Amino acid sequence: MPDDPRTPAAPDPSLPGAEEDLVTAVLTASRVLVAISARSLGEVEESLTLPQFRMLVVLQTRGALSLSRLAEHLAVNPSTALRMIERLVAAGMVAREASASDRREVRIDLTEEGVRTVVDATDRRRAEIARVVSAMPQDQRSGLVSALRAFATAGDEPTAPAKHLDLLGW
Repeated sequence: MPDDPRTPAAPDPSLPGAEEDLVTAVLTASRVLVAISARSLGEVEESLTLPQFRMLVVLQTRGALSLSRLAEHLAVNPSTALRMIERLVAAGMVAREASASDRREVRIDLTEEGVRTVVDATDRRRAEIARVVSAMPQDQRSGLVSALRAFATAGDEPTAPAKHLDLLGW
């Protein structure tokens, strides 16, 4: 049944076979990572959504940003970003302040609670990802680091910190 959402999409005829296999493998792996991400948030903050957490991570990795730059990094409309910011301000995870260089510009940044939320969720994700990686055959792991780094670079994602203690000033 072609309209059944459980039926896999047909292969993309514009992609060569090996590239289509790669896309399918990454898509499947992304399901694992999204599930891990969702579980890590449920343990940290029940009401935090994945898009809101993504906003916190963008602020953690890129520093304070204007509304328009933050929306750009999230690939959402500024009005959507503003609604997310309002919820995160109410939750005490982000703060708005006037830019030191241009008082008309408002900068969005993490609060200490926002930093702790990112650190706690990342710790849980790191532990579960380590469990998944350790379940992989050793000979399958060797190319994974360089492949995933290249994938993250192509997606314009900064490298996740190996250690997070410096984020809290420790």
